[in-house]
Amino acid sequence: MFRHDSLVPEWFTADASTLGVALVFPMQGPAGIFGPACELCALLAAERVNRAGGILGRELRLVPVDGGGPPRQVADHVEALVDLGVVQGVTGWHISSVRQALAPRIAARVPYVYTALYEGGEHTTGVFLTSETPRGQLRPAMLLLALERRVRRWFVVGNDYVWPRRTARAAHRFARESGTAVVGEVHLPLGTHDFEPVLRRIERSGTDAVLMLLVGSDAVRFNRAFADRGLDTRCLRLSTLMDENMLMASGPSATTDLYSTAGFFASLADRNTLDFHGEYAGRYGIDAPAPGSLGESCYEGVLLLAALIGGAGTPEVPAIVATAGTVSYEGPRGLLRLHGSHVRQRIYLARADGCDFDVLTELDQPDPHP
Repeated sequence: MFRHDSLVPEWFTADASTLGVALVFPMQGPAGIFGPACELCALLAAERVNRAGGILGRELRLVPVDGGGPPRQVADHVEALVDLGVVQGVTGWHISSVRQALAPRIAARVPYVYTALYEGGEHTTGVFLTSETPRGQLRPAMLLLALERRVRRWFVVGNDYVWPRRTARAAHRFARESGTAVVGEVHLPLGTHDFEPVLRRIERSGTDAVLMLLVGSDAVRFNRAFADRGLDTRCLRLSTLMDENMLMASGPSATTDLYSTAGFFASLADRNTLDFHGEYAGRYGIDAPAPGSLGESCYEGVLLLAALIGGAGTPEVPAIVATAGTVSYEGPRGLLRLHGSHVRQRIYLARADGCDFDVLTELDQPDPHP
């Protein structure tokens, strides 16, 4: 159990001049590799909101919470902050197991903007989602690679929790739609270091492509082991969770024929992304962690949360739900609106070029439905 007084940040006061938001992002574990980018992007968005007058005239203050711990422990922490009145909203990137533990306990009490790509199907009242789902992200990528790269056989390698397992289930459907097949599937514990057994299975399967559903440093270690075994010359890789920080950690020799699909890449060069990069570099310098899609999603989360509360004129969840359909905001991914509780956005397919991504195309999107 948490001691409530130990959770109160030093800046917290009892007056109404500030509006606290729990920023839940990974500070440990496999996803900790992009935790710093999550925090910096969220802080940058909070500064933007505050320059524009804050939220309902109140200064937005982010309260960092380690989202890389056991899901129940993270949920205990955030719920305690809500109980104390320290936070009036929640946002951030964290894995689906954390979201599933957290949403039932706080979503009806404070607005919760979840920024991680996820498996789809989240409809808890008070939860709003900014990122990609398999239907809009993975499906068109698999269809396109089947057509353009003549992929006929897929092998799925994922971590063992809800997002990879449900996404793998969707991948079987998408493979059938494209006239291809999933010939193997393995789910490994978070924090796996030894990939030799699964690499041997991939080698024996004769697969054309590996669908990677691995988180953070697990994906980095897999990339290195995959290349060391020479499999990068035999089959391509597709990931729905791969950013520039993970590419750099993998190293350029381990990213040959590696594809990624996401709603944001640092190498996109439209007005919104260029403005964001200028703002980010001006604030943190050129040596800061790369603001890839995973970190940048936290910028989106802060902007959407501010728009939801501002649009409703209150942080109360029923009022926010009633007005959410009228809310829009403009950020690095462009001008975005909610369809139901999900943000609808453009999704891209990119191919790794050393430690950066070459964005190949915008993927066709289905009708709004997560």
